[in-house]
Amino acid sequence: MPSIDIYTSPLCGFCHAAKRLLTQKGVDFNEIDVWANPTRKPEMIQRANGGRTVPQIFIGDTHVGGCDEIYALERAGNLDPLLQA
Repeated sequence: MPSIDIYTSPLCGFCHAAKRLLTQKGVDFNEIDVWANPTRKPEMIQRANGGRTVPQIFIGDTHVGGCDEIYALERAGNLDPLLQA
């Protein structure tokens, strides 16, 4: 199973929704709180090719995007294969 990184902030409802989906899938993820650790935000922006909003989700080397994108993958049936890769 690939490693999963999700950049978040505590006041972000989209972050909570994305984490809830990953938790429902039963996968472990590494949460990086850019509110509590602002020095990690430039890392997030670089990895996300300029994406500045949270959440930013990475599954292995794949930049998924944000909450809307991970739920779109789920609806299309493409999230599980990505999580199993």
